Amino acid sequence: MSSVELSHVNIQGVNCAVFAADSINHSSSGRSGLLRELTIEARRSGLAVEKSALAYTEFGSVSFYGTPDLVRYLASAGMPRITHRISF
Repeated sequence: MSSVELSHVNIQGVNCAVFAADSINHSSSGRSGLLRELTIEARRSGLAVEKSALAYTEFGSVSFYGTPDLVRYLASAGMPRITHRISF
């Protein structure tokens, strides 16, 4: 079993989850599958999640992958404070 830290935040009335995680192979398909799995687990844990993203370090800086408008917001605002940890 693994665990992941996440930020569960409300941004302009939308419940968002930002997971501090990256896929093992660092590919778009790997990230997509991981984001889907983590979003499902967050919802199973009782969190309302309408949009989600991964936050990971790449080439020395934080990058984001997920819902496009959330990713654009995070690119300028940065990673929100960690609020939860889920196991999957």
